[in-house]
Amino acid sequence: MPYTELLRLWNESVLAVDAKDWETALAKLKEIPEPTSRTHFNTASAHLALGQLDMALRSLDFTIAKDERLAVAFFQRAAVMMQIDRLEEALSDCIWAQKHMRENVVIDYRQLGLRYKLYSWQVLYNAAAVYCRMGEWEQAMDILLSATPDRGQGRGGNIEVALNSIEKREVLNPLLVPEGLVFRPRKQEIEQLQQRDFLGKAKVISSMIPNDDFGGFEPLRQQKPGFYEPKTDGAQESRYMRVRAPYMARGPGQLTVPGGSMVFLFGEEDRDGMINVIHDGQRGLLPVSLLEPANVKKSKNKTENRLPSGIPLPPELKPPSRPQTLPVSMAPPQVSPSTQTLPPSYNTATHAPPSASGPPRYTANTASNQAGSPQGAEVGSVVVKIHYIYNTALSVPLNTPYHELKERIAEKVGHSASQLRLRHKRHGSRVLLPLPEEAEAGHTVQEVAEAGRLTLWCQREDPLANRTILYQMVALYDYAAQGPEDIEFSEGDTIDILGEVNEEWLEGHCGGNIGIFPSCFAYRENSSIIQD
Repeated sequence: MPYTELLRLWNESVLAVDAKDWETALAKLKEIPEPTSRTHFNTASAHLALGQLDMALRSLDFTIAKDERLAVAFFQRAAVMMQIDRLEEALSDCIWAQKHMRENVVIDYRQLGLRYKLYSWQVLYNAAAVYCRMGEWEQAMDILLSATPDRGQGRGGNIEVALNSIEKREVLNPLLVPEGLVFRPRKQEIEQLQQRDFLGKAKVISSMIPNDDFGGFEPLRQQKPGFYEPKTDGAQESRYMRVRAPYMARGPGQLTVPGGSMVFLFGEEDRDGMINVIHDGQRGLLPVSLLEPANVKKSKNKTENRLPSGIPLPPELKPPSRPQTLPVSMAPPQVSPSTQTLPPSYNTATHAPPSASGPPRYTANTASNQAGSPQGAEVGSVVVKIHYIYNTALSVPLNTPYHELKERIAEKVGHSASQLRLRHKRHGSRVLLPLPEEAEAGHTVQEVAEAGRLTLWCQREDPLANRTILYQMVALYDYAAQGPEDIEFSEGDTIDILGEVNEEWLEGHCGGNIGIFPSCFAYRENSSIIQD
């Protein structure tokens, strides 16, 4: 049941109680499918007002079952028990009420919605009333005398009257929560039940359209990959202007604009021949004499005259919801190698696959052809650039084996070679590929160098020693971690895919860290990835 519906029925029952309409109050309370301890207490109060003691006792039983520490419910039930001569249970309820007072002299229930203060002496008074009905007058006298120090709180005069009644062997009447005092919902929550129009209706203050009486909002238009352009009709296209000559700001509020720039007219011409325009996200003044209308009409097949606003759109895919946390014993399912197509907003032309002939390699023949160049002294070596925590470089001979190169790099960065992992990129690809291991002999730097240069990515203490890399993906956008289990990466980073969490989230490795990320933030190149 919605909480708003509970509040509505609860409030309507309270209004009926205020009007002494007990039947309506009970009808509203019975409509609540899942009543709370406070609504059960209100039901008991309505039954007591109608003289239905058995029904009131049943509702108080439900109240205590919902809240076993509600002292006022035990106090009220003890009084009902006395009226139906269940004295032992009434005495037990008095003891429980005194226990849940927690040695407090008084409990104010206004914070819970009941405008009533329950005093400790009232609980002792009802206990004395039970002993009176049992005929144990001395015990009743002792109970009242123990309540004498607290008589200054609340109605202390009742204690003296009760002592006199016990001396005369007169039975005491039990104390009850006064009729009409019930638990009420918070006023602030009741006020929120009424619907409010916080926005109101839009009103046109100023418009370029004559006699414009538009009073609503333009409907949302579907966004397309690229840049957002507002819809303009022929009359409004003239608001785009081109600056015929460069202009240097000569006063406050003026803009410095290069010649040929596009600006948008923001206002009307003033007396000094200046006009408010927007250029490159800035608003300022330019002379009207330097502006000429720009041709912003677009043909069906050409977009060279397109005027983007400079606001890039977010990724086309809808942001995925976060995956549910899996138990530690359950490992994420592995991804079956499959080809992933590129998002439609990604320009595959900028990432064409390498030709069948492969990238040009730097060989001894090419080195001999460059012997006459100024760099002829270094034609037999390769400059290796290493991306580490910092960037560094070294020069090695062209026929240096991989394991010797790894030793040189380890000495350069100050770590053991067994702790380092080296990767490189093939020509025309953005995927990082690991170099062959030391055990594979016959591989030299010459195989991966290009034009006397080689760029390697170095990583220490690879956490993937016992993990399998299914394939690799390249980041399309920057991603900042949204939780401790996420990994962060930047546009263009290579991500090792270790498994699939669900259809929208993948587990990957990037920059020495393992975590999860949304799959729509990266794409898979059509390159064969080797096993780590």
